[in-house]
Amino acid sequence: MLFERGMEVVNVELTKDEALVLFDFLSRFSSKDVLDIQDQAEKRALWNLTCVLEKVLAEPFSESWKEAISAAKERLRDDE
Repeated sequence: MLFERGMEVVNVELTKDEALVLFDFLSRFSSKDVLDIQDQAEKRALWNLTCVLEKVLAEPFSESWKEAISAAKERLRDDE
């Protein structure tokens, strides 16, 4: 669990429709291991999610973005 690793939490709000469409999109990816947009609604839900994340994250707009994303990826990877 992420809390057990001491990771910071970010809360985002989605509409029910966004959540349903994103769940379907991500579930399809989980079962097929392929990210493919099958409906314009999936593209809209992803764009909307990006906008929501832009409102709660400062790192993508900072000069240390490359270091921040590199460190985040390292923390999020599964232990091997």
